[in-house]
Amino acid sequence: MAGTRPEAGAQRRGRRIMMTRDERDAFLAAQRTCRIATVGRDGAPHIGALWFAWDGTALWLYSITRSKRWAQVRADPRVAVVVDGGHAYGELRGVELTGRATLVGEAPRTGEPCPELAVPERLFAAKYFGTAEMPHDGRHAWLRLTPESAVSWDFRKLPG
Repeated sequence: MAGTRPEAGAQRRGRRIMMTRDERDAFLAAQRTCRIATVGRDGAPHIGALWFAWDGTALWLYSITRSKRWAQVRADPRVAVVVDGGHAYGELRGVELTGRATLVGEAPRTGEPCPELAVPERLFAAKYFGTAEMPHDGRHAWLRLTPESAVSWDFRKLPG
């Protein structure tokens, strides 16, 4: 499934509560923080929170390039990302995406022209900064996760 968008039918368990594609897209567009799990050289997991943009096909992660996460992704691109929300049990919903994160653009990002980043930077700037232009601080760079698998849940779909 690499390079393609995971279909809802790929989720075996919890079909009753999985999100439709439109629900998943709307949820990922609205949420602000994800948690990304990376793998260290010794096999130990590391989890950190990040801001992100979802373009309907890929999750775009804006990471500090001098972070443990960045070093681990560069050494081993396998990642898992969770985006979730809700307070009460019957409100819980979320999406777990897994795959390989790839660097896009220069690292760190200084704003050099990169057509591949036009959409994610527009989405990110509007979502987090309320602007049309992406500010670049010379400390962050882009990772793209095109999911190889996706699992979603929406407990609001549970009966009673």
